[in-house]
Amino acid sequence: MLPLLLASSSVYRRELLARLRLPFTCASPDIDESHRPGETATELVQRLAREKAQALAAAHPQHLIIGSDQVAVLGERIIGKPHNFEKARDQLLAVSGNSVTFLTGLALLNSQTGTCQVDCVAFTVHMRNLTPERIERYLHAEQPYDCAGSFKAEGLGVSLFQSTEGPDATSLIGLPLIRLVGMLLAEGIEIP
Repeated sequence: MLPLLLASSSVYRRELLARLRLPFTCASPDIDESHRPGETATELVQRLAREKAQALAAAHPQHLIIGSDQVAVLGERIIGKPHNFEKARDQLLAVSGNSVTFLTGLALLNSQTGTCQVDCVAFTVHMRNLTPERIERYLHAEQPYDCAGSFKAEGLGVSLFQSTEGPDATSLIGLPLIRLVGMLLAEGIEIP
């Protein structure tokens, strides 16, 4: 088996990948994550996932490299990471009572053969109606400023949900394991 490399510095993605009980290492790719004019949200996350994996291929020529990227979409608008309390509050006010779709791009690059599998997994969160007071209590409690959509689904953020729908709940946290297992199986890796 070729060694696995996760092209990410995300602690959330590391924790998810560890669930598969396969040995892996991590490295952070240095790429431009700018949204290109005319690029759909799906195209954006697929391109960034692929570019993250490709950015590490030269330094890791005998690896299976996993790249992933995620955006949240409200209507037609991409919602990024808020980075601070005010932007997080504004995001949660905007999504209150609405549905937010998380698009997670996933790439598995075999740097030995150059084969790259790429996909996008969608997962939708239907939000409760949130009062400004509830939003502020949540933000003070969890401080989800590094999370697209301004909540941590693996934590207290789940209290903000009315319901969810999608093929793979792990995609909401940033690494769709069900789809990744399919990609790894295509590379001949048996799990478990």
